Amino acid sequence: MILFHSETNFQLKQKIAVKKWIKETIVKEGKTTKDINFIFCDDYFLHEKNRAYLGHDTFTDIITFDYSDRDLISGDIFISIDRVRENAPINNAPFENELSRVIIHGILHLLGYKDKGKKEKEIMREKEDFYLSLQT
Repeated sequence: MILFHSETNFQLKQKIAVKKWIKETIVKEGKTTKDINFIFCDDYFLHEKNRAYLGHDTFTDIITFDYSDRDLISGDIFISIDRVRENAPINNAPFENELSRVIIHGILHLLGYKDKGKKEKEIMREKEDFYLSLQT
């Protein structure tokens, strides 16, 4: 089950299409969707999560809490709409495209992809680009 929650005034458009895209991504990676929650929030909400749970005193666009069990993909994905809005023009992308990239980035983390090192970041970006190309 994939659910969308909001701690701000943002509401995701085309929820059914986004859920289908996410499920197809997970299947292509050979896994099964269990429970995934997306929580859309503002910078301050996510900053507090970042400080409390990760010990980072910085703003970020996404934090992923992975509860997956082997091939059953499950987790909470917090996304700062403020960060996505600010990063979109920096990345030369419309807001919707940047949001899709962040959404699939969180899913890729749940699927086991990391982005700490240079090679990991390259693989993550390639996967993001691939799955973004499949979005309808």
